[in-house]
Order: sequence, then structure tokens, then C-alpha cells
Amino acid sequence: MRTVLPALPLLAVLPVRAADSAPPELGTSLAQLVGGLAVVVGLLLGALWIIKRMSGPRGAAGGLKVLGAAPVGTRERVVLVELAGKVLVLGVTPGSVNTLHTLDVEEFRRHGGTPPAAQPDGFQGWLAQALERRRGDA
Repeated sequence: MRTVLPALPLLAVLPVRAADSAPPELGTSLAQLVGGLAVVVGLLLGALWIIKRMSGPRGAAGGLKVLGAAPVGTRERVVLVELAGKVLVLGVTPGSVNTLHTLDVEEFRRHGGTPPAAQPDGFQGWLAQALERRRGDA
């Protein structure tokens, strides 16, 4: 009972103080709400910018350039890719990617290797020519 007695005067004062204070104005509350929302949105945008900067190369994937592709089946295709001074002919299936042939970019250009869109018969014609040259070299 002695521990409750010192707290009784505080309980009597609290309702009077709560009644004396006026409710916050609508403008003040709205300003706090908008300010807090702006801080949260700013933090989210900052975090997204940092994640984008740290995630690695975009677009050309750090020097990787797809020159063309041709379907050879329902889900299979042959893709021509330029990477680090080499042109790779890749066989792409749903389960794997295999290197079919590798050329230097200079050799590719020297043998009429312009990107497939510039050739009259496209990538399929270029692939047939490359395979013929390879058979002739062997």
C-alpha cells in the first residue's frame, strides 16, 4: 500500500495536463506525414541506385554483343556472339549452351563476315559459308 501512495498525486495531475494540451493542428500533422513519406521514398530510391551501381555491367553485358541468331528447331537456335576480339558460334538449347566454332573478329570480317542483318541471305547464309570454309580447311 505504501508503494501506491506516492503515485496517486501523479495520476491526479495527468488528466489535467492532457486536457490542457490542444490537439495538434491538421496542417502540422499533414506536414509531418508528408515529410516522413518523403524521407522513406528518398531512402528507397537511394538504395535502388546503390544496388544498380553495384550489380555489374548492363546493356552490352561487359563487351558481349549478339550479332545474330537463327532457329534450328522448336526450342534450339544457333547464336553468333562477339566477345573480347572473338566471334563465337553457339548452339543454344533449353538445357545448355555449347560452343560450335570460334573465329577472330578480323577473320570473320575478312571472309565477308558482316553482321547477319547486312547480308542478303542473313545469318543462315553466313553459317553455311562458315561451315563450308571449315570443311575446306580440314
